[in-house]
Amino acid sequence: MPTYVYETLGEEKRRFEIRQSMTEPALTTDPETGEPVRRVIVGGYGWTGAQASSDSVGSCGTGCGCH
Repeated sequence: MPTYVYETLGEEKRRFEIRQSMTEPALTTDPETGEPVRRVIVGGYGWTGAQASSDSVGSCGTGCGCH
């Protein structure tokens, strides 16, 4: 089950992580405070372009899919 990062939208921003199924809808409020939140996109751990298979390598050579 993936872990997602959320950030409150109030004046004092607070980030927290929560484990959710990929099929669950994104949170709209902080479960602790009830403040509105947004999901924060963060990079994965340890992935590099060198790990991409040769089939997925783009013209830039990194497998990023930018081309």
